[in-house]
Amino acid sequence: MEKGRKLRILVAKPGLDGHDRGARVIARAFRDAGFEVVYTGCHQTPEQIVSTAIQEDVDIIGLSILSGAHTYSFPRIMELLKESNAQDISVIGGGIFPLEDIPKLKEIGIKEIFEPGAKLQDITDWVTTNIQPRQAVALKAR
Repeated sequence: MEKGRKLRILVAKPGLDGHDRGARVIARAFRDAGFEVVYTGCHQTPEQIVSTAIQEDVDIIGLSILSGAHTYSFPRIMELLKESNAQDISVIGGGIFPLEDIPKLKEIGIKEIFEPGAKLQDITDWVTTNIQPRQAVALKAR
C-alpha cells in the first residue's frame, strides 16, 4: 500500500431515485473525515458507477438508494466489478432496505448496509476500521 494514501470513496445514486440529500450528506461526512470523495450525482446506471469507480481509482463505492431497486443494481454492480477484475473495490450501501434483503446483499459481497438513522460518525468509523487503500500492484494490473 502507498504510505499515507487517503481512502478514495465514490458515492453513487443508482437508478431512477432522485432523492440525493442523504448521499450529499454522507459525501460531506466522508470528506470531513479526511477521505477523498467523488460524487456521481443521481440517475447512474451500474455500468456508469463501475466505470467511474475504476477511472477514479477508488477504494470503496458507497451506494445510496431509496427506490427499492437494490435487488437489481447492487448485484449488477458486483457482477461488473468482477467482470472488470476490480473485486478489490469494496462496496457499501445506505438507504431503505427490507430487513430480509440485508443478509442477501451481504452474501453477494456488499461489505455493510447502513439504514436510516445510522450516525455519520459510526459510518465513517466503520470505513476507517474496515477498509484499507487498495494495493498499488493491483492498480497497475488493470
